[in-house]
Amino acid sequence: MDWRDIPSLAALRAFEAAARHGSHTAAARELNVTHAAVAQHVRALETHFGTALLERSGRTMTPTESGFALAAGLARGFEEIAASVRSLAASRGTGPLALTTTRTFAENWLMPRLPGFWSAHPDIPLSIFADDAVHDIRREGLHMAIRYGRGNWPGVTSQFLFSGQTVVVAHPDLAGKIDRTGDVMGQLAKLPWLVETGYTDYFAWIAAQGLPADKMTITQFDGNPLVLAGTRAGAGVSVQPKPVVEADLDAGRLVALVEEPVASKDGPGYYIVTPPGPEPERVRAFRRWLSRSVRSPDPGTAAHPS
Repeated sequence: MDWRDIPSLAALRAFEAAARHGSHTAAARELNVTHAAVAQHVRALETHFGTALLERSGRTMTPTESGFALAAGLARGFEEIAASVRSLAASRGTGPLALTTTRTFAENWLMPRLPGFWSAHPDIPLSIFADDAVHDIRREGLHMAIRYGRGNWPGVTSQFLFSGQTVVVAHPDLAGKIDRTGDVMGQLAKLPWLVETGYTDYFAWIAAQGLPADKMTITQFDGNPLVLAGTRAGAGVSVQPKPVVEADLDAGRLVALVEEPVASKDGPGYYIVTPPGPEPERVRAFRRWLSRSVRSPDPGTAAHPS
């Protein structure tokens, strides 16, 4: 790269901030410089490129066509720089291992097993962010995500953890209404169903079973934790990933009515997702513990890894 062809980084940074805020004043506040300094940087860039980059539109500054293209490229470049800095800082730091996953997975699979990790690694603190958003772990400075899907997300490294095998579950009292020797699917269609809002795979599953979704009683909830709570209370049946209800099945709180075959590693499942590049030792330790926990699915057994 010939840096002689690239204008001052301070000028580029000032222009990107001014274009993003639509204001020299707001850019100056962000960069902790004067309004005049930002304006001077923008003028210097316009002289360098021989074209206008910002134009006044009422009380705001609006990028020209050339300015918009430059600002978009700079924003991506600065985001990459920031991500690289955060990644390096995280890999060398001693702070908590930052993990993101879904609320359902965290509550029903991960949390019951975490005492085993803390017992084996009391020196590795964790920060767990449980929500249903798909985070950009590299840009957000996260060490790891546990995601459900096929493991083909771009820009990250994915390791298969376990299958996303699904199971239809219900409270024992509701399950007792099903004659297992008869038409189970036909009987299920007459029971109330609970489903997470926006869970499109559920309706695809219903269609694949030949069930008449338009004639079924289906109640939608904001989040699978509410679906599980309702299922445990006997309000209806639901389709769940088997790993997150194994403890309920073992304890008799839920009964499996229909169990799908175990999917292959090419099918949907849970994956350990990490940013590309060198992996800190504490991340490797957590990855190893996750794999051991899958091989020893009982949380009590996982609490004492060999």
